[in-house]
Amino acid sequence: MALRRRPAGWLCARLPGLVLLLLLRGCLTGAVNLKSSNRTPVVQEFESVELSCIITDSQTTDPRIEWKKIQDDQTTYVFFDNRIQGDLAGRAELLGKTSLRIWNVTRTDSALYRCEVVARNDRKEIDEIVIELTVQVKPVSPVCRVPKAVPVGKMATLHCQESEGYPRPHYSWYRNDVPLPTDSRANPRFRNSSFLLNSETGTLVFSAVHKEDSGQYYCIASNDAGSARCEEQQMEVYDLNIGGIVGGILVVLAVLALITVGICCAYRRGYFVNNKQNGESYKSPGKPDGVNYIRTDEEGDFRHKSSFVI
Repeated sequence: MALRRRPAGWLCARLPGLVLLLLLRGCLTGAVNLKSSNRTPVVQEFESVELSCIITDSQTTDPRIEWKKIQDDQTTYVFFDNRIQGDLAGRAELLGKTSLRIWNVTRTDSALYRCEVVARNDRKEIDEIVIELTVQVKPVSPVCRVPKAVPVGKMATLHCQESEGYPRPHYSWYRNDVPLPTDSRANPRFRNSSFLLNSETGTLVFSAVHKEDSGQYYCIASNDAGSARCEEQQMEVYDLNIGGIVGGILVVLAVLALITVGICCAYRRGYFVNNKQNGESYKSPGKPDGVNYIRTDEEGDFRHKSSFVI
């Protein structure tokens, strides 16, 4: 079998490409590289979670592994010097060679976690990967405020607030166990009502209440971790008794008029004028000059004693 003859200079032309390929292959196999099966794990509070960090390429048999926590612009060690550090001590362990498992996670564990690997025998010695952990927190019973009594036609606002849940919960209101829409005009069932529900803030606002709005109200706060509700509270819508109000005002005016007439009559009859004695007022007789009146036990009455003025 005849061999094909290569053109002159063929080997020289191929050498640069072969050398580059060998160099690239050597660089790839001589560099530490990391990957993660889940860079954004989400877990509910008090459960366990794995932060995945996997070495895909490395020539170093015993690389140095470090985990760091980045939260509120502060960086702290989680795994350093072959042991768990900080607030995860006793709640975490190294899984496999480089991954990290955390037990009984809490809301304070939500943060960025950086896996760093140093491989001294590789051409590229250092690689890192960042994992964002989100811990979801179930809402607690929200605080609800419902007015007890509102007159027909007046405005009324119901409040619902919850501060523990994460992510931030959404709110829904119920009347007599029937869910309320965000806008009463959007549902024919509530055409006799006029309210707006803000599911972000938990406020239920009636622009003008009707008798049909009376009932038992409660609120539910919910997020991806769960939900919680407050106790039912009664709101009563009552009619204003216009006739009774007018009658009461008339009675008060009549009483005031009678009091005024009585006072005027009393003035005219002189009940409020100081009584004075008619005629001359009594005046004690004056003592004559030179006469002293002395009382003695024997006389039992007054007697006069004459004295002379020299």
